[in-house]
Amino acid sequence: MTKLIAACVIFVLAIVTIPLLWPGDDTTAPEASPMLPWQIEIREDGGSQVFGLQTGQSVLDDARPLFGPDVEIAIVAPPGRPPLLEAYYENVNAGFITGRMILTADVDEDTIGEMRARALKESYMESVTRKVKLHPDDLAEARRMPIRVITFIPSADLDEQVIVARFGPPERRIRFDDDTEHFLYPGLGLDIALNRRGKEVLQYVAPADFALLLDPLLNRSPQSDVAPESGTETKSESDPDQTKND
Repeated sequence: MTKLIAACVIFVLAIVTIPLLWPGDDTTAPEASPMLPWQIEIREDGGSQVFGLQTGQSVLDDARPLFGPDVEIAIVAPPGRPPLLEAYYENVNAGFITGRMILTADVDEDTIGEMRARALKESYMESVTRKVKLHPDDLAEARRMPIRVITFIPSADLDEQVIVARFGPPERRIRFDDDTEHFLYPGLGLDIALNRRGKEVLQYVAPADFALLLDPLLNRSPQSDVAPESGTETKSESDPDQTKND
């Protein structure tokens, strides 16, 4: 009886644990789904395709058949930074990987300002960032706007070994403190923020637009900046107050 109970416990733990893993030690396993985070297709026009979406080509509404109708489209206005038009999915299935997804639209500030002026409601999110509920007419227009940045926040925690196994060695690594390090893949249009105390964040852009991800990092004061292939590294003092939100 004791052996039976122990076997049942092991079986239940296996069921609970397996979906949370990113199997990084077996890169030869078959992957039928084209929706996995590391399945990035680079297009001849300098764009990319990931999660079934093409950066710069697919529009916000193209995500609905892939991830369902439960999406919130709003203007997000962080303090001290330009507002963004975003589509937020609380829960998506990227193949066998689950997580949250944010799609940032490619839209100019003037258009966002006009939408904000017609907005139905503004409210604070959990932080000092403001969320703006769009007018129905603007919401319909927003759904037709192209996707510029895809952000994926996986439910499962990642580590350096899994990142390198799935995405390959990064072309550059930028560290801001002991907890946050960015693995940069310009050729893929990808920045992976490894957070040892919080959730990892994967951001995708067209490789031709990689400066969208790199420039904000360079404008700060990284603790270290290293290109593994060259072995060169630069170090500087970082502002600990600036590393909380990476």
